Amino acid sequence: MGRSSISYNKKELEKKRAKKRKEKQQRKEERKANSGGGSLDDMIAYVDENGMITSEAPDLTKKTEIDVNEIAVSTPKQEEQEDVPLKGRVEHFKEDKGYGFIKDLGSIEKYFFHISEAFPNIAEGDMVTFELAKGNRGLNAVNIEPAEKKQNP
Repeated sequence: MGRSSISYNKKELEKKRAKKRKEKQQRKEERKANSGGGSLDDMIAYVDENGMITSEAPDLTKKTEIDVNEIAVSTPKQEEQEDVPLKGRVEHFKEDKGYGFIKDLGSIEKYFFHISEAFPNIAEGDMVTFELAKGNRGLNAVNIEPAEKKQNP
């Protein structure tokens, strides 16, 4: 008589695998039964006109047409603005070298200026009005004028 080619250990391992497959199938069927019909339609969400997520489809009668040409993709160009002179105070001035720095009263920035762009009698501490122009190393103060002093009536 011939012996079976399957040993005792192999039979036991096969029984264990079959048992695991059966348990896995049972767990799968339980999840399916407890999910309450988890179909794809139940998982779909919609976004309403206010950006809120809802489970109901949006009302297409409220849909508005948008002109594609009116959508600004980048920053719009600034319209030409009148050059309003800035107000500042002369922080530092070297009369022998002919340059100095003006501190802007509207910010903490200091701007370089050359005597050729200033009025003749400029001195440290003077209140001035000025405009900005691009120079070699950044913005420079130009068209420097003495600030008008307000007179109290």
